[in-house]
Amino acid sequence: MDTRKHIAAEKKIRNTHNCAQAVTCTYCDLVGLDEQTAMDIAGAYGTGMGNMEGTCGALVGAGMILGLATGDRHISRARMKVIMTKFQQRNGATQCRLLKGAGTGKVLRDCPDCVADACEFLEEFLSS
Repeated sequence: MDTRKHIAAEKKIRNTHNCAQAVTCTYCDLVGLDEQTAMDIAGAYGTGMGNMEGTCGALVGAGMILGLATGDRHISRARMKVIMTKFQQRNGATQCRLLKGAGTGKVLRDCPDCVADACEFLEEFLSS
């Protein structure tokens, strides 16, 4: 599979999608999901889970696609753990608040880059 991470990042850069929507909409065709439904299910995850309190929205979107792609909760969870670990190692956090530097003033990773990273790690499992 050719990478789509740049397509997803561009959706975030253009501000037409939140981070979760950028990921879910970029891969929705691979899992039989129409784009409007992908937009709707990922709509609540702009600024991560819980409005910056939880997991980065790009990772949430990757998890949604992963679950639909595998259809198996055990496989999905194991693969999501790998994605989360790689994302943490690259970026220093998985929580939106920390990535954006809320409270610290130190931005660890900009949103389009978080989207691209989540997509990169997701694609490793979509192509296998």
